Amino acid sequence: MQQQQQQRRMLTAALLAFIFLLAAVSTTEAGKKEKPEKKAKKSDCGEWQWSVCVPTSGDCGLGTREGTRTGAECKQTTKTQKCKIPCNWKKQFGAECKYQFQAWGECDLNTALKTRTGNLKRALHNADCQKTVTISKPCGKLTKPKPQESKKKKKEGKKQEKMLD
Repeated sequence: MQQQQQQRRMLTAALLAFIFLLAAVSTTEAGKKEKPEKKAKKSDCGEWQWSVCVPTSGDCGLGTREGTRTGAECKQTTKTQKCKIPCNWKKQFGAECKYQFQAWGECDLNTALKTRTGNLKRALHNADCQKTVTISKPCGKLTKPKPQESKKKKKEGKKQEKMLD
């Protein structure tokens, strides 16, 4: 009989502990306030418009660019941002435009120039770049290669001259 009473007491204590735990959790949840949804701010600020990147020194490397936007309620209407111009890009098409170039074409005998086309690969900072560009360069000297035998004869002639000296 004593054993049954002891079991009832333990069961009652466990049940009370469980009820206490449930009450504690529900009051914690009730205490939390639901956050009101943030209202979308209506702003008359325009999009940032950026200038081209201007290198700090030289024609490539680290530099800065200026950004502006309009709007009566804008806290900031101008700002400066750091930027970088890769030194291996063809700058004649804009320092912020990267092109993938095809192989050089054949030499045009009328103009003595050869050309190749480049397709836009990447534009930094939303730069306004041409989709395709064409570049030209001089063909260089158009000479026929000298036969190897003439070089051998020259070397032999020099050897004979040394022997005579």
